[in-house]
Amino acid sequence: MNKFLIVLLFLAVNSRLHAQQFSQYNTGTLYDSFENPTQKAFTPDSSRKVAINLFVPNFNFDFTFVGNAQSALRTRAFLNNYIDPDLTIGKNNFNYLNGNFNAYFFMLKVYTNLAGDGEIGFSGQTRAEARGVFTDESAQILADNTKFTNASYSDVFNSRYSYQVYHQLSIHYRQNVDERFALGIKVSALFGVVANKVDITHSVINFDRPNDQAFLSLSGNYRATFQPGAFTTHDLIPNSRNPGASVSIGASYLTDNHIRMQFNVKDLGFIHWSNQSSVGDFNNTAVIQGLTQPGAEDSITRAASALIETNSATKSFTTPTDGHFEFSAATDYWLNGTAIKYSPTVVLSKQLFYRGFTGALVNHFQYNNFVFTTTGSYDDMHLFSLGIQLMVKSPNAEFFIGSDRLTQTVSALRAGLNADYNQSLPNGAFTGANIYMGFSFKLGPVIEHRENASNIPMEEHTSFFKRFWERITTKGS
Repeated sequence: MNKFLIVLLFLAVNSRLHAQQFSQYNTGTLYDSFENPTQKAFTPDSSRKVAINLFVPNFNFDFTFVGNAQSALRTRAFLNNYIDPDLTIGKNNFNYLNGNFNAYFFMLKVYTNLAGDGEIGFSGQTRAEARGVFTDESAQILADNTKFTNASYSDVFNSRYSYQVYHQLSIHYRQNVDERFALGIKVSALFGVVANKVDITHSVINFDRPNDQAFLSLSGNYRATFQPGAFTTHDLIPNSRNPGASVSIGASYLTDNHIRMQFNVKDLGFIHWSNQSSVGDFNNTAVIQGLTQPGAEDSITRAASALIETNSATKSFTTPTDGHFEFSAATDYWLNGTAIKYSPTVVLSKQLFYRGFTGALVNHFQYNNFVFTTTGSYDDMHLFSLGIQLMVKSPNAEFFIGSDRLTQTVSALRAGLNADYNQSLPNGAFTGANIYMGFSFKLGPVIEHRENASNIPMEEHTSFFKRFWERITTKGS
């Protein structure tokens, strides 16, 4: 179980804080338009009619790790041994691990009409979500179990983790209702790949030092779609075994002061996992042999896994997706005496099914086709992150790369590249990394208004959203 946490942290899959990269807000990229349903991807009289990523993945990878176990697990991952100066025993200290991966492998969007800047799009993506909470003692018993000086401990291993991976096929539509108000919706079919959840609610360990062994008891519940070793690459192919659905709904409004406000409910959905999954409660005891032997870490891990995976039944279960409610407000300024446009955006993000609230300030600086972005975010765990983004964007092509956790990402890269890395993190620091990148371009005829048309213009018509809005507000009467 704890070995899984190590692998998850450094090799796999936002955190309980957020799962979107804030730096993309109000950029007008194809990625931004799929993540924020009312965001436009086209500019009439400049853009061509069809936007596509040509199967070049547009992705975002993010993780955070907070707690005293950071040094121990970082050195275990990069140096293959534990350096654990910060771990505690019996003080009820917890560590928080969260990860997210989101990759669009296919995005296609078509401009449908000039009457309301109508856009319809289709996308295919793969997402992974993971979170874990574990005690200092859960890491300490792997690092050096001789530091447990008492004969018995109770509830020091009460921990939990969960993860799920799924594919998402979506259809998206956005439309201006009038000159100020726009609506957008993204409806998705989900295809679950793998899921696992463990919640240890009670734990006891009794040490028998003379015989170099311990008796470990764990109680809790367990859900898994695959037993260890049963998952194959064939299971990565989308299928109907684990169906689900989600929806993202957005609205935007332009105020008299030219402030663009967005309101988004994003990725609100569920996955129903197959009735061939393993679901059950556990309450078992195992003997761990050879506590002071070189293979103690593997012995402890195997014993804990065996306790958790017993007494399960074949049964289905349902999990939510990592939905968010987000609000943003943005405006534009031209810096005096320059050709630089400055566009600040304030973003507030709240997770719907988990704890987690984040505020961010995104600053876009644009000169011709070049955009430089700085992002500062602060969350309910009192963690501050600083990010940068570099973008080249024209009306018909775009490329961007960036990180919303720059200092943590650089630190993680240094740790991976430095064989002598063994530093202890300062108080208040956290381990993390974030990187994202995207590319798309537009093709087809240029979108032209009648007065600017060089050929027969597109037919204008009243949109569905506009007709609906006129009915409920009696504008059409």
